[in-house]
Amino acid sequence: MGWSAAGYTFLVVLPSHLQSALGTSFRDALLATTLVNLGFAASILPAGLLSDRVGRRPVMLGGALGIAVSAFPLLHVLQSPAASPQARAAAVLAAGALVGLLAGPGPAMLAEMFPRRVRCTGLGLSYALANAVFSGCAGLFVTALTARTGNTAVPALYAATACALSAPALLTLRADDHREPLR
Repeated sequence: MGWSAAGYTFLVVLPSHLQSALGTSFRDALLATTLVNLGFAASILPAGLLSDRVGRRPVMLGGALGIAVSAFPLLHVLQSPAASPQARAAAVLAAGALVGLLAGPGPAMLAEMFPRRVRCTGLGLSYALANAVFSGCAGLFVTALTARTGNTAVPALYAATACALSAPALLTLRADDHREPLR
């Protein structure tokens, strides 16, 4: 849930939100999209490698809690007229990197959750349902709720809430799953 909601919110919905709710120029919104995706791309491989060493749970929990705690401050930086371009760039890079902490170990974590006889079905179904519900509806939810309430912090609320709700589920992962052979 957190991976899907935060990923789609920061990587896909953010540019249109920056333009429609915050009055950001098209050029700056595209630049933010590039930077958030660079942060995401730069963190995926190191996050996956780190999770091979220390486990999926601590890396993914770090990403989920990182987003839950920092989503509002990151959005505040983007909304602040006093924030420098460098601070805004750092905020979107950080948002992307935090999502990468979820996405790097995510596929391995899903594969490790299911026994071999149902692995493809379990992984495919859980991934597809989470993305359909929490990614597919993110743009609609964020746009409608922002328009209805006038609250421009809705993207942060959506991502932070989804990640905060994901944290207890991540705590149920066994600490040594990454060391067990897939059977």
